[in-house]
Amino acid sequence: MSRKFFGTDGVRGRANSHPMTAEMALKLGAAAGRYFRRDGSREHRVVIGKDTRLSGYMFETAMTAGFTSTGMNVFLLGPVPTPAVGMLTTSMRADVGVMISASHNPAEDNGIKFFGPDGFKLSDEAESEIERLMEEGVEPAQASNIGRAKRIDDGRFRYNERVKSTLPRGMSLQGLKVVIDCANGAAYRTAPEVLWELGAEVIAVGTAPNGKNINDHCGSTYVQTAAEAVVAHGADVGICLDGDADRVMILDERGQVADGDQLMGLMAKSWADQGRLAGGALVATVMSNLGLERFLEAEGLRLERTAVGDRYVVERMRQGGFNLGGEQSGHIVMTDYATTGDGLLAGLQFLAAMVETGRKASDLAQVFEPVPQLLKNVRYGTGQNPLEEAQVQAAIADAEAKLSGNGRLLIRKSGTEPLIRVMAESVDEAILNAAVDNVVEAVQAATQ
Repeated sequence: MSRKFFGTDGVRGRANSHPMTAEMALKLGAAAGRYFRRDGSREHRVVIGKDTRLSGYMFETAMTAGFTSTGMNVFLLGPVPTPAVGMLTTSMRADVGVMISASHNPAEDNGIKFFGPDGFKLSDEAESEIERLMEEGVEPAQASNIGRAKRIDDGRFRYNERVKSTLPRGMSLQGLKVVIDCANGAAYRTAPEVLWELGAEVIAVGTAPNGKNINDHCGSTYVQTAAEAVVAHGADVGICLDGDADRVMILDERGQVADGDQLMGLMAKSWADQGRLAGGALVATVMSNLGLERFLEAEGLRLERTAVGDRYVVERMRQGGFNLGGEQSGHIVMTDYATTGDGLLAGLQFLAAMVETGRKASDLAQVFEPVPQLLKNVRYGTGQNPLEEAQVQAAIADAEAKLSGNGRLLIRKSGTEPLIRVMAESVDEAILNAAVDNVVEAVQAATQ
């Protein structure tokens, strides 16, 4: 089903450029308000959270206008993690939740993603219907039925208590020295508060947002800052979140990084040993390392693969009754506790494993040997479609032939940026490098 605005994780782009304009946000709010306000039998409400981007003020205001124009009452949460919006949508009996964030993207970008009344992200079909309403225009509410808007001050604290409750009863993090990198983003207050209240000694970095420094040389996509802090302070572990705190990377006591695949592998085995892993399977995307799949098979478990995007992971989890899934990039979804990826919650699960086993982070963070993997991105221009060019298709076919039997190739368009992602895996690194480089060169030539 073709969609003009929505990608793999809501609507996203450069602020004040199509489609991320205030006008679009107003129309999107009105369309979503009309879609979820299906009758007039009760109060209809929406909760809106955001990260720390400067443009968040603009989009928050525009979406509030759109929602209230259709009779929806708006509850503004301020800066909170994305998973907090999913949680509060259900706990506050809202019809819809909105998170204004471009996640790990630079500060100049922003995005809008929706949660349904069940706290889960919307389906492709629901997003397509909202787009249809945007194009057709929606009838505003009568003057007497315009919605109200107000700020909610305790949303962050509700989320904090929910996250803390996921640790085993009575467990304390006392004795652990933890570096937490909040990426100058949505969790800049939440994450340090939660860790300190649970007993940890906290070294916080990336907690001074100014509207323009989110994800800037910090967070899950730039772990060097936190790694340096781990080593400098002699910390036991580092937790790196992204701008909206739905992703996580773990650092061991040496500053070495463990990605989402390693964390999922650790949790899948632990949960299986405890009889907690529903369906004997982990759900992950096509990007997850082949080494993870082999590790799970050796443990008698399965890896269920989906398209890229944590909401596709969640859809498969719900369809199959699975309770653990995620992405190599650090989205970890635990439906026993949350409706979407939650970086802080996943980080706490790792800390709980450290406490329960008495083992160092480095002993827990590398549960399998990754198959060599190479990912390169090629940016393309507006209106271009390099994957349709004959020379690109020929390069892809040649790379697939070379990798056949000892690896795999994955070519896809990013759902959040104008990028072609070229990823390959192979035990033969020479073949791996040649395959990726040849495809990248062909794509680059097609974009000239």
